[in-house]
Amino acid sequence: MNELQNLASTKKTTQVHRQASKQINFRVSEPDYLKLARSAQTLNLSVPAFVKKKAQGARLITPKIAAQDAQNITHQLAKIGGNLNQLAHHANQGGQVNPQALRDLQNEVQRVWQQLI
Repeated sequence: MNELQNLASTKKTTQVHRQASKQINFRVSEPDYLKLARSAQTLNLSVPAFVKKKAQGARLITPKIAAQDAQNITHQLAKIGGNLNQLAHHANQGGQVNPQALRDLQNEVQRVWQQLI
């Protein structure tokens, strides 16, 4: 019986340890919420995260690249990295690297840079 009491008392005293232990709730009108949601989406944040940062006085800077564009560029860079690793592996094994393959990679990197400008 003593063992059961220990288990029960352990469950009662277990607490969630969070850095932010206090919660604030407030209501806004539909137009205000839509405005907050648009601003948060522009910054790739959730509405609560956006409101929290604004309340803390954080200086929020709009990203220069939209989220979808950043994802596309990341995908392109990953493909370029894979190609470069293949060429480096081939060269390290004593193979000859095709100069045209290097030029193609250089052109691909240039295309990605043009998307960033």
